[in-house]
Amino acid sequence: MCDGASLTIRRCACSSLDTPGLGLRQYEAVAPDSSTSTPQKLGIELGRLSWARRLGLDYVHNFDALAPFYAGNPADASAWRAAVDRAQRHPRDRQTLVALLTAQQRSRQAPPAALASTARLADPQAVAIVTGQQAGLFGGPVYTVLKALTAIKLARRIEAEQHVPVVPVFWIDAEDHDWNEISGCSILDADLELRTVRMPGPEGAGERPVARVRLDDRITAVIEELRTTFPPTEFTEPLIEQLRGFYAPGTGMVEAFGRWIDALLGPLGLVVFDCSDPAAKPLVRDIFLREIETAGRTATLALEAGRAMEARGYTAQVEPADDSVALFHLDGRREAIKRSGDGFVIGDRTVSASDLAAEARATPDHFSPNVLLRPLVQDTLFPTVAYVGGPSELGYLGQLRGVYEHFGLPMPLIYPRATATVLDSAGTRFLTKYELPLETLQPQDEATLNRLLESLLPPQLEASLDRAETVVVESMQAVTAQLTRLDPTLEGAAKSTLGKMSHELASLRNKLIQAAKRRDETLRRQFVRARAQAFPDGQPQERTIGFISLQDRYGPALVELLEHALPLDLGVHWVITL
Repeated sequence: MCDGASLTIRRCACSSLDTPGLGLRQYEAVAPDSSTSTPQKLGIELGRLSWARRLGLDYVHNFDALAPFYAGNPADASAWRAAVDRAQRHPRDRQTLVALLTAQQRSRQAPPAALASTARLADPQAVAIVTGQQAGLFGGPVYTVLKALTAIKLARRIEAEQHVPVVPVFWIDAEDHDWNEISGCSILDADLELRTVRMPGPEGAGERPVARVRLDDRITAVIEELRTTFPPTEFTEPLIEQLRGFYAPGTGMVEAFGRWIDALLGPLGLVVFDCSDPAAKPLVRDIFLREIETAGRTATLALEAGRAMEARGYTAQVEPADDSVALFHLDGRREAIKRSGDGFVIGDRTVSASDLAAEARATPDHFSPNVLLRPLVQDTLFPTVAYVGGPSELGYLGQLRGVYEHFGLPMPLIYPRATATVLDSAGTRFLTKYELPLETLQPQDEATLNRLLESLLPPQLEASLDRAETVVVESMQAVTAQLTRLDPTLEGAAKSTLGKMSHELASLRNKLIQAAKRRDETLRRQFVRARAQAFPDGQPQERTIGFISLQDRYGPALVELLEHALPLDLGVHWVITL
């Protein structure tokens, strides 16, 4: 693959083609047409982007190198059939699960399509495609919705291919306590500057699980700050009113997030699950008990898998401590449980193994899984055939195959979430017209702009400058040779003169570029605008701005447009034009 190879958008209906000389594949890419509201898309190889990881690329293009760490290759149809069989055979209390999901949905006033999806889980043949995320303020970053849409579209595809009911599920990581990570939401303002609004920590924030944190009166001012920061559009006021309804004083942070996801994606059949629900804990009591009874085994297996990954040149995502237990204790605060001799330490108190096991039997809602055990809790509750995850999740899930075997639980397939950048038509036209690769917009300097401006100089002028540089170098080389024969001490002076002349020519070239900048401020504005959309503050759009920033710009039809446009192709980053 050639670094910096240009990406040309072609008007074609092909699924892929090889571009001679560029060393990369190009996918269907239809130039935006202002006469239609249909989103247009173009795909680029994920490996060209700076944030792509070797493990993720090998997972897609060289799965055999990673096969020992996962349950199967999601690009292989037979792996799906096997995963469906495993999920169907494993016993689960489906009726209780459906009842508690329905109760959660009714409390949030979830739409009928979401309730209907939940009812399908009662079918012993039904399986689930699961994804999830923390309860970020106002819905969190764009990739939260990309994960959910991937799960929804993948569920439909697998249902059609495997002829079984498939339900998309969104797991809210409601028992995390990292308030700083979820309390801010970044948007692009009217000048396309990145601005972050942040909810100050209510009582218990940062100590209690997020599910136990309720918004206070300050959320009203935060929403007002958001309203005045948004670039005003016809969609701004309705969106703000909707957020006021969800994020009201006294509402739980997780409840508000769940209501937002329900309203946005529930009509597409997404089932939202709040994992902090005490009614769900008895269903996973045995997982908690086994973790206590075999304390340290989960950490050991994950550590061994991580070392095996590192031996193959990858980076272990999780390195558990020797005394770690894959559980937290919930008693107002969330505290880690650690092994200590024959017992355990929770905070500043010591608990015997028998007492801790007795507490888990009697009150399983006092316990919460850590990152290593959470997937197993998920797949005990749900008949998970695949989990849709991001790059970090793909890494740590690869350390858990032995843990699944230890607990006698079928491991699902892992499907990388869709990755995308949303641009307006002007941004895509700019990239198309000047054949700029998307990734060249990421650096927060003007090197790409300068190269572009230089490429637009009149070819005769460019050729004249090139000839002048060549003539100067050749002439001075001849002079230097003559001077050296006359007096060898003059060689340094000749080279110094050549350096000054070359510097002056380079300076002249730079002045021409600056003149081009002054001549074409429109080009500069187009460049800055496209860069601000694609890489706010130099970071990928999907990881940086909140999805509500796009909602404010494109309105309530945004989800439907993305659902239509977003492909499920592995190893491709999509640029979607709205």
